[in-house]
Amino acid sequence: MATILLAGTGAVGIRAARQLADTPGVDALLIAGRNSSRADEIADALGNTARAIALRPDDPLPEGADGIAAALPAEASVALARRALEAGTPFASTIDDGHAIDALLDIDDAARRASVLVAPGCGLAPGLSDVLARHASDALDSVDEIHVARSGVAGPACIAAARRGHRAPAVEWRDGEWQEDKRGTGELVWFPDPVGPRECAPVADGIALLVRAFPGVRRATVRLGEPPPRRPTWPGRPGVDEGWGAARVEVWGWRGSARESMVYGVIDRTAVAAGTVLAVAAARLAGIATGLDARDGPTSGMHGLAALVEPVPFLAELARRGVKAAVFEGVRVA
Repeated sequence: MATILLAGTGAVGIRAARQLADTPGVDALLIAGRNSSRADEIADALGNTARAIALRPDDPLPEGADGIAAALPAEASVALARRALEAGTPFASTIDDGHAIDALLDIDDAARRASVLVAPGCGLAPGLSDVLARHASDALDSVDEIHVARSGVAGPACIAAARRGHRAPAVEWRDGEWQEDKRGTGELVWFPDPVGPRECAPVADGIALLVRAFPGVRRATVRLGEPPPRRPTWPGRPGVDEGWGAARVEVWGWRGSARESMVYGVIDRTAVAAGTVLAVAAARLAGIATGLDARDGPTSGMHGLAALVEPVPFLAELARRGVKAAVFEGVRVA
């Protein structure tokens, strides 16, 4: 039995809360958010397992938490990760911002010394896309290219992160070096219905986690669809589910003497997929579900899901909760 602290009550946080409350082995779910009334509403809707708590930036973390799941904006999530490290508590987050992931890399050594796992990028992409890349790579003898494309956002914070990603210089990993493209030329990527073709531009977000998990990869790219136009906001506005999202993962490598490619992907409500991935990842880091320790990977430090979970049981658990990956057919991503 375990206690999970969930920080964030937006579109993704709500879905993660529902999934965690229904997870066997979670006997207490502590919900914290900037809007205390919103946290109260979510906790009341989830029953006896859930309880809303106040958690200001200077407050100590609640005692007895076995894991932390964060569905917060990048800066707040990085700050909470540092506090989780100080408390010795495993930490999973939907962080996908490249600068935020770099900030977490700075605490990698400290997390290793403290034997604490810090897992950013536990959303749709990065997150589920990384697990699919690992799943594809396990079917090949060696992998030299990974290309990820994502379309869809989940709520205001996700929209803001997508806009930052498009404004920042685009980068890709090529032949052991970072290559920067300030213009970030877009490309039409074909996702199955109901998403369809979307213009996706290269971004830096999430590439570092792929390169870290696949040290021999020769080339890695991430492309991101344009976020929706700005909409009016007001104080206390609840998290908004912005609709359908998709991730497409193309992996190239070798099986024997033959060069092959595998293309996997997922289509779902963006908030639903991201919240489910966050919940399952947080539960596994807290030692509730099996699968995390099945991979002969790291037990401490900062890592993405491709390095932490065994793909088959992880994907099976997501499918059981309604988020199903599939083989995609179509044009290549990059």
